[in-house]
Amino acid sequence: MSPIARMFAAGAALVAVASGAAFAQNYSLNPLYGTVNLTAGFTPDPYVVNVTSGGQRNAANISPSCRGSIAEAPDFRLNYQAGSFPLIISVNSSADTTLVVNGPDGSWYCDDDSGNVGLNPSLRFGSPQSGQYDIWVGDYGGGNNAAQLHISELYTQ
Repeated sequence: MSPIARMFAAGAALVAVASGAAFAQNYSLNPLYGTVNLTAGFTPDPYVVNVTSGGQRNAANISPSCRGSIAEAPDFRLNYQAGSFPLIISVNSSADTTLVVNGPDGSWYCDDDSGNVGLNPSLRFGSPQSGQYDIWVGDYGGGNNAAQLHISELYTQ
């Protein structure tokens, strides 16, 4: 999504908030745990970021398919230059975590338990777009727990 389109979407969100609608996210805010620029074929793979899951916002306000509590600001921002590999965004935690991603096209992607281990979420983009991915690591139970965000072209957590 172009910067102008993102500003328009943020303005529309502000108008909706002013009119009483509830929103669970604000991708115009700085990410809580940083930003990375990765190009297809990146190493090391996976790229791992330590985060704390959860927040004060209900992810279901984005879409009924989203679960858990998330922060208002993104936890992490990925600027990705796609190639021929898939893009896999997943979480590893001993807690029941969830995942919310706003993709480069402005679409929302959510997962609860599709990871390989326990109650971990995972999203796989088979033909990923180049651009900005804003990522929220949620907590299903509404708490705040240690978690690792994994960005990979090879592995799901």
